[in-house]
Amino acid sequence: MREILGKRRRLLSQSGDAGPELIDSALTFAEDWQWPVLPGAAADQRSTSRCTCPDPECTVPGAHPFDPGLLAATCDARMVRWWWGNRPAAPIILATGGAAPCAVSLPALAASRALVALDEQGMRLGPVVASPTRWFILVRPYSMEQLGELLYAKDFVPGSLRFHGEGGYLALPPSVTGNGDIRWERAPLPGSASPWVPDVEAVVDAVVDALTRTGVSAPEL
Repeated sequence: MREILGKRRRLLSQSGDAGPELIDSALTFAEDWQWPVLPGAAADQRSTSRCTCPDPECTVPGAHPFDPGLLAATCDARMVRWWWGNRPAAPIILATGGAAPCAVSLPALAASRALVALDEQGMRLGPVVASPTRWFILVRPYSMEQLGELLYAKDFVPGSLRFHGEGGYLALPPSVTGNGDIRWERAPLPGSASPWVPDVEAVVDAVVDALTRTGVSAPEL
């Protein structure tokens, strides 16, 4: 494997250190793993808690697409190089769904407790992305019909669970957003051609069970 790929994967294992390595990480996602990405809006340099998008009350400053829009997400390495060559500090945004992973997210505190419970059960998880406020468990692509049937069959689903499927997005490490650093809570295994991710059914079943058994009533965030 080319040396640059090894370098990229070492960078992917780091967290909270956004900078020149963003383009290497973006290229790994797009070129090696075939995850469609695009640059995020970025935080306003004058006030990092604000976004460069027109919404003065943006709740995810920098951590969302703006220009270009989500439909521009691509696996084309040339486009990725051009984007981050012009905007080297732009957050990396993954367009979820299609052939790319989807995600199930929940508030950070509840997520940390749920992962401990899942580890005790021997539940196998793939990569987990963490922001200061929410953690995102990556899962295999799913359809809205599949998700609807899954949720309908359950007696209770915490309202704080969010689902990032077709038409959704999330920021990937090592992005820096207005709400803080994006990091790997569970990093992809080094050397894999593309990270393994579990089915959404297994994750939702396990997370709901873990939250219920541990008495964690995740706040509505």
